[in-house]
Amino acid sequence: MAEVIKMPKMSDTMTDGVLAKWHKKVGDKIKSGDVIAEIETDKATMDFESYQDGTLLFIGIEEGQGAPVDSVIAVIGKEGEDYKAALSAVPDAAPAKAEAAPAAEAPKPAVAAAPKVDTSSIPATVIRMPALSDTMTEGVINKWNFKVGDKVKSDDSLADVETDKATMEVVGYEDGTLLYIGPKEGEAAPVNGIIAIVGKEGTDITPLLQDGVGTPAAKESEAAPATPSAPAEAAAAEPQFSADDSRVKASPLARKIAKEKGINLNQLKGSAEGGRIVKKDIESFVPSSAPTAKSTAAAPAAPTPAPSAPAAVVAAPYVGVEKYTEKPVSQMRKVIAKRLSESLFTAPHFYVTMSIDMDQAIVARGKINEVAPVKISFNDFVLKACAVALKQHPAINSSWQGDKIRFNEHINIGVAVAIEDGLLVPVVRFADGKSLSQISGEVKDFAQRAKAKKLQPADWEGSTFTISNLGMFGVDEFTAIINTPDACILAVSGIQQVPVVKNGAVVPGNVMKVTLSSDHRVVDGATASAFLLTLKSLLEEPVRLLV
Repeated sequence: MAEVIKMPKMSDTMTDGVLAKWHKKVGDKIKSGDVIAEIETDKATMDFESYQDGTLLFIGIEEGQGAPVDSVIAVIGKEGEDYKAALSAVPDAAPAKAEAAPAAEAPKPAVAAAPKVDTSSIPATVIRMPALSDTMTEGVINKWNFKVGDKVKSDDSLADVETDKATMEVVGYEDGTLLYIGPKEGEAAPVNGIIAIVGKEGTDITPLLQDGVGTPAAKESEAAPATPSAPAEAAAAEPQFSADDSRVKASPLARKIAKEKGINLNQLKGSAEGGRIVKKDIESFVPSSAPTAKSTAAAPAAPTPAPSAPAAVVAAPYVGVEKYTEKPVSQMRKVIAKRLSESLFTAPHFYVTMSIDMDQAIVARGKINEVAPVKISFNDFVLKACAVALKQHPAINSSWQGDKIRFNEHINIGVAVAIEDGLLVPVVRFADGKSLSQISGEVKDFAQRAKAKKLQPADWEGSTFTISNLGMFGVDEFTAIINTPDACILAVSGIQQVPVVKNGAVVPGNVMKVTLSSDHRVVDGATASAFLLTLKSLLEEPVRLLV
């Protein structure tokens, strides 16, 4: 009988997985123990073995696609067997839904593809609220520069729109008659909402408004027969768009392009209504034929700006290009984001920082490395000192369980390891009973396997305390987010050579700052401080670690 293969839960934090690679294809014979696929979890890419013999009848997830835990990814059975019965027995089987979808969705195109009118044949253009900033969700019509019935040109400013950052103008980009105005002055419209329609005079625009924006009948009453008043209104509105340092009338787009090209607007003569400079004036501008009449017409003292024009051209501006690259979020990064967000916004963090004199630790490390089978690092010293201190301060080695607090009697210390895709926290188990050499060898092995994505779930589960060390990057001080369900995490900085006071004299010293992040539901400030005092004493007299 055919058996459904589901996405396995390969770690305690795994909620979904990505099919990195299929090692078998439909029709292949499979034996129990064969690796049939590689699955990328939030921690590593792991082999997925078959637990039965048979033929691969069905593949539900293609390579590179993700699927939640316990969803159907394949079916194995006898050659030629009908696997659909096995799929139908699974309530949430994605393939079964996919097969039923075409029949269920067939009527939908008929409903959606039944427009009453072909709007493409209507000689009118819909003007929508543009997204004038990256954070804008709606805009408020500050002022309409035209009214229904007015003739407009493609570069005319139809309205002033107040965004969340500034008041800017909306250009129609179409020649014709203003047939419809949506929101009135002072009213808001969402981004991409219809605010106006420009087209041929007398056009029926009802089909264009059937998306529920408004009724044209209500707006047609606003139409004024006196078309000649439009230039007067536009002329009255234009002074609002003058630049901060110039009285030359120009559209914002034209002003921006002129600034990028180093063109002084006093040199140009605008072709739009009222002598207003628009985009095409900038694009067609040739410096050798720049007219100066504009500057003389602006004001009696206008000749003075003329000498500044060469200065603007000499200081050639740098024109950059905004660009970016996007890539899908990896499974590891998704889980890191989810778990750290839950930790920071659920557990009330507080932080205690302490400076530790590392002079004696430096001397001890040098002597130990002369005889140790592996090289001992300062991180190994810190890990061993934390294990000893946790024995004396069990509240730090605990976790919040909702209705109770769990005090762990064993000491498993997680060590944060940075890899290309994110962060892994392998666990040194029973660290209080291991020597510095054992700890050093274990941490080095974890680091190598983490970067090769060879860690197994048992390697990163079950920590009771965590250490995050950025000392190798020369970091002076930092705070870390608690790695739940632990109650605390220690952030370790680099050893800095600084002046210190010893025996009443200022002498060179080697100081390392550590910051303990604690869950205030479990640990209080006095408890955290007492733990750090113990840790400080152990590192400042490292011989106590050997007792």
